[in-house]
Amino acid sequence: ANPANPANPANPANNGTSGDAPAPATDGIDQDLLAAAFAEHHDFDRGYGPAVNRMLRQIRQEGADWRTLAASLFDGQGSWGNGAAMRVAPLGAWHADDPERAAAQAERSAYVTHQHPEAVAGARAVAAAAALLASGSPGGAQLLGDVADLVARSAVHAGIRRARDMLDYGDIGTVVAVLGCGRRTSAHDTVPFALWAAARHAGDFPGAFWAAARAGGDVDTTCAIVGGTVAAAGPSCAPPEEWTQRTEQLPDWLTTALGRLDGTG
Repeated sequence: ANPANPANPANPANNGTSGDAPAPATDGIDQDLLAAAFAEHHDFDRGYGPAVNRMLRQIRQEGADWRTLAASLFDGQGSWGNGAAMRVAPLGAWHADDPERAAAQAERSAYVTHQHPEAVAGARAVAAAAALLASGSPGGAQLLGDVADLVARSAVHAGIRRARDMLDYGDIGTVVAVLGCGRRTSAHDTVPFALWAAARHAGDFPGAFWAAARAGGDVDTTCAIVGGTVAAAGPSCAPPEEWTQRTEQLPDWLTTALGRLDGTG
């Protein structure tokens, strides 16, 4: 999702440094390949925001440069939408042994489509949460505190700190009133609440999922973040079998790619 953004904040949440593009990495996320893959597999009917829909179409059909397109969104501010955070939990789980690296690679992945510092901060936070849970974090206040340490000063960071202080709140309406639930489709209106649900219900996939779903708002996004982070903890935190039996099958191109990663394909 890609809402219209206000002016860029004075202190961008980009790895605690500046709002410039992350420096090239010698390994990890290849941003050019990632942009090409996003464009190749873009499905207009999947509910993308209009700005990213247009951007991916231009990359695929016109060979446009993602750097120029992503940087030009919303009058040159970049998108602060929640899409980069929504998709990144598996990347965090992949780097279960190194939450700092998970956050850094999430930043690179976000920048391909979402260059506003808040969107980058949201992606870093979700990837860090998934990595921490995958490496044995018990959840709760410890999880949110550790995540906050990997996110620069920003509205996302402030929201995560508020979420940590609200873990004992049982009234979802009160939590949503303070943290948001994605109704504005911005990273800072989405990620703190999603990580609150994941931290409060760590180890309990159905509980975390329903906490997010019952809150309303951008439910597909909050549930994607919550489900991805909680499930990163391992098979005991996976969705119930009866749920997985009702899910859409992964496309062949994705199962082939996953097979190459784990050595079975």
